[in-house]
Amino acid sequence: QVQLVESGGGLVQTGGSLRLSCAASGPTDSTDVMGWFRQAPGKEREFVVASRKIASITYYSDSVKGRFTISRDNAKNTIYLQMSRLQPEDTAVYYCVASSEVTHRTYGIAGYYHFWGQGTQVTVSS
Repeated sequence: QVQLVESGGGLVQTGGSLRLSCAASGPTDSTDVMGWFRQAPGKEREFVVASRKIASITYYSDSVKGRFTISRDNAKNTIYLQMSRLQPEDTAVYYCVASSEVTHRTYGIAGYYHFWGQGTQVTVSS
């Protein structure tokens, strides 16, 4: 069973930066794809970014492309999300996710991710 532990959330002003981390423990064959979803109050869960271990393929949502950068340390089974130029609309609980069954057609669909972290709050003040 894969466990995902996030860290790094907090409060930041508009235009600021934060870095989230997510460490995975358990079977590494279940963490081929790792990434992040987020959920703002009153809104549906939204795909943010995902990274495939093989070939270092990454997928970004249009809303964060150019501002957020995902990276991973495969030796540590850890991913990082560097968030820059944060805006109030980025305020949400950010969830780390992992899956071995995501494809280039399904990377943005929450139901294809079998493992979820507990979430970390990111708040951007205006």
